[in-house]
Amino acid sequence: MVEFVPVLAVLAVAVALVLVGYAASSLFAVERPRIDVPTFSGGLPPTEHAVSRFHVRWYPVTMVFLAFDMEMLFMYPWTLVVSRVGVASVIEMFLFLGILLAGVLYAWREGALRWT
Repeated sequence: MVEFVPVLAVLAVAVALVLVGYAASSLFAVERPRIDVPTFSGGLPPTEHAVSRFHVRWYPVTMVFLAFDMEMLFMYPWTLVVSRVGVASVIEMFLFLGILLAGVLYAWREGALRWT
């Protein structure tokens, strides 16, 4: 139990700092006047509900974005090990990119990227 004393001390200090921050915030806070226009859409009057549904045309765009986002997620660590692993890692990355490209080409052929 003695080995946990430093961890508990750091936890106690962190909780105390958070409580001091909340107390200082409530003590020194200035009450601002309420604005008639809600803050949705940058202060402009809302034309639709904030949690309204998106049109179905946005979902293929989202899927393509996620595919390329995953590509970049795997390419950053790859850049660190490519010099150590060598040619095999370059072949694996181009195989991965080829699979992603095949998916995008399939979506394009099926018309998933067509807007109208």
